[in-house]
Amino acid sequence: MTEGKKVVVVTGAGRGIGEGIATRLAQDGWYVVAVERDPATGAALAERLGAESCEAHAVDVTDRAAVLELFGALDARLGRVDAVVNNAMWVHYAPIVEMAEDKLDGMFAIAVKAAFWTIQAAHPIMVRNGGGAIVNMSSPAAARGIDGSSAYSAVKGAVSSLTWQAARELGCDGIRVNGIIPGAVDTPGARMVVDDAGYELRAKMNSIGRLATPADIAGGVSYLLSPSASFVTGHLLAVDGGL
Repeated sequence: MTEGKKVVVVTGAGRGIGEGIATRLAQDGWYVVAVERDPATGAALAERLGAESCEAHAVDVTDRAAVLELFGALDARLGRVDAVVNNAMWVHYAPIVEMAEDKLDGMFAIAVKAAFWTIQAAHPIMVRNGGGAIVNMSSPAAARGIDGSSAYSAVKGAVSSLTWQAARELGCDGIRVNGIIPGAVDTPGARMVVDDAGYELRAKMNSIGRLATPADIAGGVSYLLSPSASFVTGHLLAVDGGL
């Protein structure tokens, strides 16, 4: 099934940006391991892409033991994990003075801690196979103040810092680590916290004057995982329309 194909694990792959990334990488010839907390959306993606290109696993990426178990099983069955895309995210907008502890903990767990766990799980497999690549999803909010974005900005700032640090630590093992700074994308998850007026404003803020699509963001990920980026590491690639 995966003979001749490199294996990429994509977290939060069931919808939105993650679905776009999984779709593009499958088109590029990768065998995609779609990790999604919701079994239904992951299964639907795997069915659409086909068994020769994708399999889905319902895993809570904030659970270190579960992540290590998944990667161990993939290693035993497939013999390789060549790349990881840390895309999973959950967002709660609130000012600093109103941020609840459970919301803050949840955001750090799914964006930052989960990235630690996937890197820890993938590292020995990649080292044994001569290297690999990791892409983390940051945000423009990591570098600028945005109303109501206190926790999201802090979380994505941590993702950016982790990307640079991991690139430094893992480069000697042949593992490249980069990040994507995506522009605003109209996705089902984002629709829960952004209304039409918010999206209209976001579209006007960049130079191109439209919202990004999941395919736009996936193109950046595709590049960073490709041989064309073999000498690119520790880089945050802005795919934001010139924001």
